[in-house]
Amino acid sequence: MRGLVTKSTGSWYQVLDENGNRYECRIKGKFRTQGIKTTNPVAVGDWVDFEVEHGQQSAVITKLEPRKNYIIRRSVNLSKQTQIIGANLDLALLVVTLASPPTSTGFIDRFLVTAEAYSIPAALVFNKLDLFSEEGLEILQVYMDIYENLGYPCFAVSALEKENIAPLKELLKDKITLVSGHSGVGKSTLINSLIPDLNLKTGDISEWSDKGKHTTTFAEMLDLPFGGKLIDTPGIRELGIVDIEPQELSHYFPEMRKLMNQCKFHNCRHINEPGCVVLEAVENGDIEPSRYDSYLSIYGNENNRN
Repeated sequence: MRGLVTKSTGSWYQVLDENGNRYECRIKGKFRTQGIKTTNPVAVGDWVDFEVEHGQQSAVITKLEPRKNYIIRRSVNLSKQTQIIGANLDLALLVVTLASPPTSTGFIDRFLVTAEAYSIPAALVFNKLDLFSEEGLEILQVYMDIYENLGYPCFAVSALEKENIAPLKELLKDKITLVSGHSGVGKSTLINSLIPDLNLKTGDISEWSDKGKHTTTFAEMLDLPFGGKLIDTPGIRELGIVDIEPQELSHYFPEMRKLMNQCKFHNCRHINEPGCVVLEAVENGDIEPSRYDSYLSIYGNENNRN
């Protein structure tokens, strides 16, 4: 039978067949030796073939269909291990906050670079609008302008107050969307505002670290009442870039991509080379300094790994 993986707990997977029936599945042993170097050979959003075990309530996944795309991250503690956090996506949505806990531009940019590298459209949700002062709203607008000017849709919402949720619903309608972000940014509260009957557990911000406590412990696909599906993922503390060569990195920054054939040297790294139009654009204010800083940071990290 053919089905869609809707939940992954590590060793077991929930699979939805084409008639709407759900099965608890495990992986056939040989799966792990087929050159799949991630901690999870099967991810939420994957289409698979599976067989119901004779006389059992469970089933076995026998085949993984080719993916159109996926989002992957490097495990922080086990740097050589990688994890696919969602497959066959129409949109990658990053929920961020500018306070309690703040999301760095470096983290945002790493997420956007990963989405670009795997050809997945991305959008940003700036949550906790209810906490902003007048000055805070001005700073928020500066952040949103940076990313909207690059072509990434941005939404300022209060998931708690259900403010500005309607435009977000329009974006998500009829798409398969991965929802990601740091713990504590209000991801579960946002999902509850999109799917009112769900009542996902939400957590408090840890006072001593200003970091959220993990309330989602596994990836799960949820049906949106207005059409489409969300893949809810555990909160990410850090996002390690995977499978991007340093010399390709500028391809995944849209503002650099449109300039890169104009540099004096065809193999320009955009760091200190003469005749580099990217450096010129940074100096002229045409490329945001925070974005260029993110480029240098990712470039340095990737070079150190190679």
